[in-house]
Amino acid sequence: MDNERDFKKNDIVFSKKVRAGKRRTYFIDVRRTKGEDFYLTLTESTRKFNGEGFERHKIFLYKEDFNRFLDSLQEVIDFIKTDLMPDYDYDEFARRHEDDDDEYGGHEEQPPRPPRSDYPNPKKDLPSEEDMTW
Repeated sequence: MDNERDFKKNDIVFSKKVRAGKRRTYFIDVRRTKGEDFYLTLTESTRKFNGEGFERHKIFLYKEDFNRFLDSLQEVIDFIKTDLMPDYDYDEFARRHEDDDDEYGGHEEQPPRPPRSDYPNPKKDLPSEEDMTW
């Protein structure tokens, strides 16, 4: 590719890792397309009960859906917090996760970084379309 930066399909340009207890981690990745566009991947990675590997579920979110997705997500969360579980102490839940983060080495903001081996690899870790039974 003359005069173009080397392109790797699905380049990760920014990533945020969210630990959710001892077995579950969420990855929120900003990825770059070949056409220099951007989209999000939301990945839930859960350690299998038998301890052998991880199960991963991925959602792709494109820029044209950002506002509707975010508005709807906030509406659903607000509904749960105000109508379904108004007495639940959500701050206690956050404090428990802060304790988990401290146990795992903190959760300070980090600058964008290249993909690491502990990120899900879409080509390696996801089944082919023939394997998907959903």
